[in-house]
Amino acid sequence: MNKLLLIAGFVLLTSFGVSTEYGDDIQFLIEGDTLKTLEPKEEHPSEAYVITNLLKRIHYRKLPLSDSISSVIFDTYFESLDPNKAYFYASDLEAFEKYRYELDDQIPEGELQFAYDVFDVYRKRALSQIDHVFELLQTEFDFSKDETYVFDRDDVEWPKNQAEQNEVWRKIIKNQALSYKLAGREWDDISESLTKRYQRIQKAIYQYNSEDVFQSYMNAYTNSYDPHTDYFSPPDAENFQIDMSLSLEGIGARLMQNLDYTQVAEIIPGGPAYKSKQLQKDDKIIGVAQGDDGEFLDVIGWRLDDVVSKIRGAKGSVVRLQILKASEGINALPDTLRLVRDKINLEQQAAKSEMIPITEGNTTYNLGVITVPSFYLNFEELRAGKEDYRSTTRDVKKLITELEGQGMDGLLIDLRFNGGGSLQEAIEMSGLFIPDGPVVQVRNYDQSVDKMDDEDGGEVFYDGPLAVLVNRGSASASEIFSGAIQDYRRGVIIGESTFGKGTVQNVIDLSRYIRNPELNLGQIKMTLAKFYRVTGSSNQRVGIAPDVQFPSIYDADNFGEASRENALPWDEIASAKYSPTNTISEELLDYLNELYREDLNKDPDLQKLVRDIERAKENRNRKSVSLNLETRKANTNNDEDDLATAVDDGEVVDKDEIDEKLKKDPYLKESLKLLAAMKKFKVG
Repeated sequence: MNKLLLIAGFVLLTSFGVSTEYGDDIQFLIEGDTLKTLEPKEEHPSEAYVITNLLKRIHYRKLPLSDSISSVIFDTYFESLDPNKAYFYASDLEAFEKYRYELDDQIPEGELQFAYDVFDVYRKRALSQIDHVFELLQTEFDFSKDETYVFDRDDVEWPKNQAEQNEVWRKIIKNQALSYKLAGREWDDISESLTKRYQRIQKAIYQYNSEDVFQSYMNAYTNSYDPHTDYFSPPDAENFQIDMSLSLEGIGARLMQNLDYTQVAEIIPGGPAYKSKQLQKDDKIIGVAQGDDGEFLDVIGWRLDDVVSKIRGAKGSVVRLQILKASEGINALPDTLRLVRDKINLEQQAAKSEMIPITEGNTTYNLGVITVPSFYLNFEELRAGKEDYRSTTRDVKKLITELEGQGMDGLLIDLRFNGGGSLQEAIEMSGLFIPDGPVVQVRNYDQSVDKMDDEDGGEVFYDGPLAVLVNRGSASASEIFSGAIQDYRRGVIIGESTFGKGTVQNVIDLSRYIRNPELNLGQIKMTLAKFYRVTGSSNQRVGIAPDVQFPSIYDADNFGEASRENALPWDEIASAKYSPTNTISEELLDYLNELYREDLNKDPDLQKLVRDIERAKENRNRKSVSLNLETRKANTNNDEDDLATAVDDGEVVDKDEIDEKLKKDPYLKESLKLLAAMKKFKVG
């Protein structure tokens, strides 16, 4: 994640109305700040040299540092500073073009001046444009004019001069002001709020230091190898995973500081954020409100502990968040999320089960559902020799035994939004359902391949009908488990294609290579290996393709590993020796897919969900918005009318708790119907 996505990010961050009041202790005015010349620190040339050698020796990709890599670094660095093409002129890039193919020679030698010279131009352009913003806010905009603001600027050219740049910013600020206007704010209030916002941005620019520039440049370098290889400056190395005392105890998410952004570092399984399915890793929290009626506070630029203090609260109380979804990229528009605070404990993070009866024809099937939020293992209890140490596999075994005692006819493992966890647990849990044999292969940076086997003595703990429900948020260990179940033809995979992360990273402390206790050094998180299925196929980029494919709001191009710049490619290695169970036949899969197509044509809940997905995709694909007040009002009302129609259509008041649960979760309902069909088909 590049760390200098400041001003351009605010182009869209600020396109909605929230309060900017911090408190009396926050000073917005720039008093006495001077623009200091930034230069590389003493340790930066040595760190650049070590990073180069680590990439050369142990990065999985083994790409030579060449002119082609230099060109990628050049483009990535400019984009990291100005991703929305709102600051640099075309002439700025032309002036630096002579360095495009020289960075591969400069970086190993510790020559870093290019990064600081480019940043100096960026900073001057940004400060100049903020002065222009203050001028724009002196006079109310004419919201009756028919104008359009194009917020997706990927395909536009860089501004040729200040006049073109000023026009871009006039529409940016007008769009932000219009969003406030639509929220019922008067011009004086709008002008004051936006002025305070940009004063805060201005102050942040003055506070950038040499470490910030070096980190951004090194990330442009490391990300040219793959998106999971990152350099962390000493402060960011500490913030990469903040201490649990600073975790969001009320909603179940751990945060990190990303300059002026509060960014989600981890979703804690079982908490309110996890249960909502709406807050994900790398999302940014930009506004916080208390209760259902409280005013939103704009938390852009706040200290991390101050943001945490606003989100924490008593169990059962409501907090509302405004977030920018990482999956939407730089063009993300804010979403509002309502959460009820709760106390997070181990029990809420553990696998859970329930029995859901499904009636098909004259027969009722008792179907067990085990939800696995993550693949967890209590290493401390294991190392201490505790016999009943907690783990996913152990918990799932107990839950299966309980469900079988209740007359279970089939089992569904729900891995939606399970981002991974312990590789060992993914392997051991696979062993509950398949006989002895390899579960996953790992190819290391030296090209050696490790085959990781299920070693439970050949015991199959559960041999009945099995389905696994996944979505785009299922990643890593979830993909290993579902891939093994599919490859052994032991169960049916249902849902969306998974995330597609098939790589392994380790964090390396640079102080191991630069032994100088007086220097404060950073860390590098580097990709060292790749996962492969027993068939030899990689999960990388493609993920796990379900046997029964449900509609998805996310395409591979906008969310998932394949959407990331320079993601490692898909490839394959030799197949491992394994013996499929052949529990699942092609005839069964054809039968299930035909049933699903029939349900898609007649189930109102599925039809409503498909309509919602299509509408969301249309909104995400928008590249511009009207700057006319009446037009925006009409568009907003139409969107709300469409949503109301979609919600009302097919609604049936049903007091039965299970029916209500399934109505709210059409994918779970359809998965259970297909599992019942498997039992009817005499699987297991």
